[in-house]
Amino acid sequence: MNTESPPQARAPEAALVLFSGGQDSTTCLAWALDRYETVETVGFDYGQRHHVELTCRDNVLAEVRQHFPSWGKRLSDDHRIDLGYLSALGETAMTHDVAIEMNEAELPNTFVPGRNLAFLNAAGALAYRRGIKILVGGMCETDYSGYPDCRRTTIDAQETALSLGMDRPMHIETPLMHLDKAATWALAQELGGSALTDLIIEHTHTCYRGDREHRHEWGYGCGDCPACDLRSSGYGRFVEAA
Repeated sequence: MNTESPPQARAPEAALVLFSGGQDSTTCLAWALDRYETVETVGFDYGQRHHVELTCRDNVLAEVRQHFPSWGKRLSDDHRIDLGYLSALGETAMTHDVAIEMNEAELPNTFVPGRNLAFLNAAGALAYRRGIKILVGGMCETDYSGYPDCRRTTIDAQETALSLGMDRPMHIETPLMHLDKAATWALAQELGGSALTDLIIEHTHTCYRGDREHRHEWGYGCGDCPACDLRSSGYGRFVEAA
């Protein structure tokens, strides 16, 4: 049974999706597969505390290929890049087993300075070698933890730097930038129906603590870290609006 939305005209370009295996990047992957003829994915191992996301991303890709056959035909190579130096630069709650709390800059200490910049720089270099000019990322400045490298102004600056540094136009698409988490759930529903939202609930990983033991109606996680809080509250609003 085909669970996908009706096909639409797709751009002939290829896109490279920054794909962690979480809710946001999975929604972005579906968004890209709905628009571009060929889609590649890239994930990053940076010593993250929730290393289980790297296993989840493999599962999500397999599920997309199985349950969304026309998307599966356009889903091309997956890449994984080691950015372990990020965890060696200093202790954060995202990369070390420490309590999650606010720091002196009024940011949660899950903030890894320069992480998204490093992701985009590595993805840009990979895209250059693959002949791809479009990057897709799940950065959002609406329902988020306040990370400065998630803001559109930061992404615009990085887009300019990549284009200049590669000496070719590079475009960074951020389809979730101005959506809250409820709207992100709704976008997934619009793109792939309940088959996609069910896939996100069961197979993606968002929890910063890497908890895959506790199953909630919105998926797996500890239930009280910033990522779980955003995901669960967004899901609640999504269900109420449905």
